[in-house]
Amino acid sequence: MTASGVHLFDRVSGVNVLLDEVSVPVEQYSRAPRYLSVALTNACELRCGYCYAPKHAAALDRERVLAWAVELDAAGCLGLGFGGGEPTAYRRFAQLCSDIARSTSMAVTFTTHGHRLTPELVDSLRGAVHFARLSVDGVGATYERLRGRPFAAVVRAAGLLDSLAPFGINAVINADTIGELDELAEFAERVGACELLLLPEQPTAATPGISDADGQHLIRWAGTAGTGVRLAISRTGLETALPTAEAIPGELPLDAHMHVDAMGVLRPHAYASTGLPVGGSIVDAVQTLKEMG
Repeated sequence: MTASGVHLFDRVSGVNVLLDEVSVPVEQYSRAPRYLSVALTNACELRCGYCYAPKHAAALDRERVLAWAVELDAAGCLGLGFGGGEPTAYRRFAQLCSDIARSTSMAVTFTTHGHRLTPELVDSLRGAVHFARLSVDGVGATYERLRGRPFAAVVRAAGLLDSLAPFGINAVINADTIGELDELAEFAERVGACELLLLPEQPTAATPGISDADGQHLIRWAGTAGTGVRLAISRTGLETALPTAEAIPGELPLDAHMHVDAMGVLRPHAYASTGLPVGGSIVDAVQTLKEMG
């Protein structure tokens, strides 16, 4: 509940309804962001040159994450999204998802490169995960060059996710993949994904990020593409030039989303360079970060 009204959410269907005719007293406003992304671990066996995730070893304590989930649920958070690193490399990942799905009313989601997925792991996640994202940067030979894994393996991973829950495709857009936007959209539609999330490459120590020219190419393509899947874009600045859904009236970015890295630092989003270490209460940390910024 916020100044905008009462937000209803069904984690199974993903339906969101805002009752904006309802006046909510200030003391009943949700103290948590609607969505929190959590990097469970920095571990990942892939070595993508454009990856912005930290490379030092780190992982969050399982009991700490579970305690955060219960606290966030009580404070009005609607969903937790696990990433990394590679979340399926996290010890007892399926058990953590199951415990959170059972202990809270929040949606549980995760983003994966797909190469650790097996029928057994997917079975253990069934009923505990409500949405998943599969990272696919380019198709065919481009994917294999960038990710160092066979493209056929990611096709199999898409099939496994399709049997688990609704899922989307994530694609880093850079000089290598900008020419394959149509092929990426066709792939997403072919494997049954409901969304294609465009991730303009971020600057790292090794890469400059997406060029201005490629950024404009992406904007033109997204504005005219006739795809069979929903398009979305990450919070990178380019989204302001695209026909995306309107934000909830009066909602600030920190009310919508925050991120916790594998060191337990709360950040405004995954690309942010600064943040606040979470001590005891994660909701208290959320409030402090809002006051700071």
